[in-house]
Amino acid sequence: MHTTCPCYLLEGREDARLRARLIDFRELSPDVRHFVFEVPGVPRLEFLAGQWVSLSEVLHGHRITRAYSIASPPDGNRFELCLNRVVDGHFSPYLFRLQPGDAVAMQGPLGTFTLRDPGADAVFVATGTGIAPIRSILLDQLRRPARQQFTLLFGVRHEHGILYRDEFEELERRCPGFHFIPTLSRPGGGWPGRTGHVQQHLRDVLGDRRDLHIYVCGLKAMVNSVRSLLKEWGFDRKHIIYERYD
Repeated sequence: MHTTCPCYLLEGREDARLRARLIDFRELSPDVRHFVFEVPGVPRLEFLAGQWVSLSEVLHGHRITRAYSIASPPDGNRFELCLNRVVDGHFSPYLFRLQPGDAVAMQGPLGTFTLRDPGADAVFVATGTGIAPIRSILLDQLRRPARQQFTLLFGVRHEHGILYRDEFEELERRCPGFHFIPTLSRPGGGWPGRTGHVQQHLRDVLGDRRDLHIYVCGLKAMVNSVRSLLKEWGFDRKHIIYERYD
């Protein structure tokens, strides 16, 4: 099961009826920013944790639309995004220029990268801003007592790129069933944790279990590599849910 998703160009459409207004933002790492939006006039934005919204604007005479995974659980009429600034991109530089109070056209939420079986133990594998929909799912599930086991294997290049690190470490301390495993492909001196890509640690995280549900989100090369390994190890394809950021 998969969706091919977020953050690429969609067909420009003129029928967006909603506006997302920026409330706040903060820097997560160089060129990665956390945005908080609200949708005025909508008492509650209905969506499932893990879904995405599309934002659009007319820039240089052309309507450009991009889809972005929601990085937060349902919360009234607000939603949060985790975005990477693409210096030569068509849309992200515009979003990074927004100030609180500015608004942008939106559609959605949409998408199928959502929790299939809330009662099943699961492993979440993410790289970079692929953490966004997984954060949404985890915060949604772990804000209530959970019996299942959740493990997050999160790969980034450098230690400063471990997005939401403090938050995930606090969740691990507070929730006995949650385990946070970051790994760095370009570790600096003094890093005490795991190194290398997520694929190198996947077998260790899974152990002998083949009943786990696996959620994978990130760039296409990583997602395809993890899917290939999981199939090779005998996982049911219905238990592999993925979203690729092409």
